[in-house]
Amino acid sequence: MKGRKIIHSLQIVLCLVVVLIFNSCGSNAPSNEEAIDRGTIHISVDESFKPIIDSQIKVFESSYPNAKVIVHYKPEAECLKDFGVDSIRMVIATRGYTENEKHYMEDSLHVSPSKMVVARDAIAVIVHPNSPDTLFQMQEIRDLLLGKSTKKLLPVFDGIKATSTVRFIIDSVLKGQSLGANVTAAKSSEEVIDYVSRTPNAVGFIGVGWVGNKEDSTQLSYLEKVRVAQIENPNEPGVYVSPAQYNIYYMRYPMVRDLIYVLKENNNGVGHGFAYFLSGQRGQLIFKRSYLMPAQMRLNVRNASLRE
Repeated sequence: MKGRKIIHSLQIVLCLVVVLIFNSCGSNAPSNEEAIDRGTIHISVDESFKPIIDSQIKVFESSYPNAKVIVHYKPEAECLKDFGVDSIRMVIATRGYTENEKHYMEDSLHVSPSKMVVARDAIAVIVHPNSPDTLFQMQEIRDLLLGKSTKKLLPVFDGIKATSTVRFIIDSVLKGQSLGANVTAAKSSEEVIDYVSRTPNAVGFIGVGWVGNKEDSTQLSYLEKVRVAQIENPNEPGVYVSPAQYNIYYMRYPMVRDLIYVLKENNNGVGHGFAYFLSGQRGQLIFKRSYLMPAQMRLNVRNASLRE
């Protein structure tokens, strides 16, 4: 009898241990009560896209009141580190994961990550309202950023090392060359706008999502402080274009980048719900209204004429 009691007690303890193990396994996995339209998710987002993602989350949460998206805005390099953080179930940045990063997530986090390009963005060049320099060739941009320009202009970024804007400029514009000693660093895109508005010879580089939407009251206030410069289309010498949707769509504007989500969620939790939303009709329309180019929506481009 005593032996049976001991065996029975051991069975109870074993069951409790198994339950505890299952309850504590992988904070990444959604609970049984979570679904694509209810629950809470933490996501990491490149600070360059704060206005757009704020709008996406606002509409998503209003559509699904039981779903909560807690967003952490960071420089892109910090976001990319979150590929390896279990509690962050989605990362939104200008690049996806590498094969090595994918293998790490599969082996260490036990998730099968997925990614999708949901929009295309442009690097806007902003200047002081009284600046005589509102048209730039790409070679002028390169000379300016390398410290070789004969003009006394001060380039300013939302950081020097860790941001997606800096990475794009170094990789795609400077082809791996280092930024010149003349480059100034601000702490955020908003601070870039503020610095340019106070510095007549400053030239700022930010995501167009901060200054592209003339229907947004906040961005209208920014556009009262700065001007968006035009860049020469490399394929049409002498033609200068703005970072508008049409020019992004046809790659007429020379500094275009992707916006990509990386989802780290095995089950159909809120992460999948938000991913479906971003790539679906409503999410794509929000990108369009924010003056980014939606990547998962087919758009019709029509010729139009203006009457005087």
